[in-house]
Amino acid sequence: MIYVTKTFLPPQAEYQAILKKAWDTGWMTNRGVLVKELEAQLKSFLGVNQMIAMTNGTLPLQVAIKALKLQGEIITTPFSYVATTSSIVWEGCKPVFVDVHPDYLTIDETKIEAAITPNTSAILATHVFGNPCEVEVIEKIAKKHHLKVIYDAAHCFGVTYKGQSVFNYGDVSTCSFHATKLFHTGEGGALFCKPQDYKTMYWHHNFGHDGPDVFKSLGVNAKMSEPQAAMGLAVLPYIDTIIASRKQAVSEYNAAFKGVSIKTLKIREHTQWNFSYYSVVFKNEAQLLRVKQALEQHDIYPRRYFYPSLNTLPYIESISMPISEAISNTILCLPLFVGLTKETIQTIANIVKENL
Repeated sequence: MIYVTKTFLPPQAEYQAILKKAWDTGWMTNRGVLVKELEAQLKSFLGVNQMIAMTNGTLPLQVAIKALKLQGEIITTPFSYVATTSSIVWEGCKPVFVDVHPDYLTIDETKIEAAITPNTSAILATHVFGNPCEVEVIEKIAKKHHLKVIYDAAHCFGVTYKGQSVFNYGDVSTCSFHATKLFHTGEGGALFCKPQDYKTMYWHHNFGHDGPDVFKSLGVNAKMSEPQAAMGLAVLPYIDTIIASRKQAVSEYNAAFKGVSIKTLKIREHTQWNFSYYSVVFKNEAQLLRVKQALEQHDIYPRRYFYPSLNTLPYIESISMPISEAISNTILCLPLFVGLTKETIQTIANIVKENL
């Protein structure tokens, strides 16, 4: 069976050799040597200054909302994974949706100002499939209206925009290190922030601790464990190979679909992309379902991602978002992972084309 993704696993002996450092000390969590080493290596690799490794990719969003003391309304995108919206609601704020660009699939920056009210405290936007938002325009809007900016950059490991890490944009950026991502720690994530906010973010992710006996603020337990960090340290040396393999697969998909009437993601200019997902948009939902069923009959399992449009969630006050809803109903992510062969890609493409 071929799934939409496949976890990259480094050689087991390499992982065990790294984990032995924690094993020898008996220190399995509470920011041991491996978590600190992973943070140091990632800051150097990514070109970022402030980073906190966390146990998953959702808690950084929740910590950011709490630490920035956001209240009232947060402008956000309806085209993202559910964690983007659920984190806003979980922290007692109201998501206010702005529709997306039909080509880039990120929040339509030209529609943001119209959604701002006296109750707006922030913009929380998603870099969809590693494709950056129009960050410079969003920054200008935020400064004009005195708003904070958080980016859900779950898919953005290794992505740069105009020569610097996309994680450096906004007041806070977050990333997922889930096993399905191109860089992973099994389960995990990270928060990237401005220097002046680092201590507050740190306290919030560690019960409010500032040392063993001092509590500086309210906090939760969002710490990454040593076994998670060991996985990240074992995967990181292979990241160039991982991205190169995915880039080759994307190139082969593009060649196979040349001249075919399906739409693929338009990458924003000045972006060094990481080839995190291969999405195709069909003419209508019936066509998508026909293709999906045909692939599954061959034990190939793509994913409807993102589906449904978040403005239709049962705990959200429903509001029409025509572009997001249309994209959500017609977009499919095809298998993409290290080791996906040219022959398999051709098989997938042939099945897609035969069922359009």
